[in-house]
Amino acid sequence: MRFLTDPWSWWIEPFTDSPTMRTALAAALLTALCTSMVGTWVVLRGMSFLGDALAHGVLPGIAIAFVLGHNTTVGAFIAALAMVGGVNVVRAASPLPDDTSIGILFVGFLSVAVVIMSSQRSTYSGDLNRFLFGSLTGVDNGDLVRQIVATTITLVGVVVFYRAFLVSTFDERQAAMLGLHPRLAHIGLLVLIAVAIVSSFSTVGNLLVFAFLVAPPATATLFASRVPFVMAGAAGVGMAAGVVGLLVSYHSDTAAGATMAMCAVIAFFIALVARWLRTQMASRRAIAIG
Repeated sequence: MRFLTDPWSWWIEPFTDSPTMRTALAAALLTALCTSMVGTWVVLRGMSFLGDALAHGVLPGIAIAFVLGHNTTVGAFIAALAMVGGVNVVRAASPLPDDTSIGILFVGFLSVAVVIMSSQRSTYSGDLNRFLFGSLTGVDNGDLVRQIVATTITLVGVVVFYRAFLVSTFDERQAAMLGLHPRLAHIGLLVLIAVAIVSSFSTVGNLLVFAFLVAPPATATLFASRVPFVMAGAAGVGMAAGVVGLLVSYHSDTAAGATMAMCAVIAFFIALVARWLRTQMASRRAIAIG
């Protein structure tokens, strides 16, 4: 209970005493902001499975780039763009439902990654863990700069395409009639999701970035109805989960990315219970008045 009995040493000192923790904090906050902005549209448009597929679709690019000795971020982004292109091609050419087409690509990309990783596992098992689960305390200034650039791109993209995303989310025909090009907006959203995922895998890891992409926006939708409020709430929840998760990881010596993701999911269930209690209280008041 030191976070209550000795708040200064629990909440503040880790950041004042350690430059590594300050860098990790900046990376966590940028990750939360970037993923929350894009994740809002993922949740509102019912694209969670597609987001999960994209998150895992970058693995072959990471593995190939690492084996060849190239930049893993570039490899991840190329793989993400290939996944985006594949999703749109299969979606247009296949009579199958979207989730089936996405699932096939998902399995295909993931199997390629597993084959590459299994053939090289003895040479980079430590790096494999970093790719999958992140290494927040290992983030350097270069990673931080890339995260800042990615977050800026994401914020600009969300602002520029806001109207197109909003209208096409609820009525694609109306969006087409207004000249908002819903298909182009969909591709743009996929690219922004890819940017958010690629920029975040070094902090929270490839397997855990999906939690930040979905959990904070899902939490915000429980209490907010307007999209800007959902975005703001998602960013707040994501950042809070990042700070608390990072501190819990520091004091308990647990994996930072996983702890942050766990805090984001816990926040969702706390919000869900709070919403249920509020609904029950409102119903009882209505019965009492009636």
